[in-house]
Amino acid sequence: MANIKSQKKRNRQTVGRTARNRSLRSELKTRINATLAAADSGDAAAAEEALRLAQKRIDAAVSKGLLHHTTASRRKSRLAAQVRSRLG
Repeated sequence: MANIKSQKKRNRQTVGRTARNRSLRSELKTRINATLAAADSGDAAAAEEALRLAQKRIDAAVSKGLLHHTTASRRKSRLAAQVRSRLG
């Protein structure tokens, strides 16, 4: 346990940030899995909509500092490629 007042505050801030990041990361994974599931179902319209929402969430993660912009770009590109290959 920290004895310094500033370190106690940093510990409290870390708990909040960790919870927020975990929530955002979880939603990101959910959107990506939903996109792949829509592509597997064969419904092109639903897959495109899910892909758009997943890409939007990936961009939001970059703006929140959760992902680096090049990581986000790579993930969006790979996700789009997977959707294309699964739709045929």
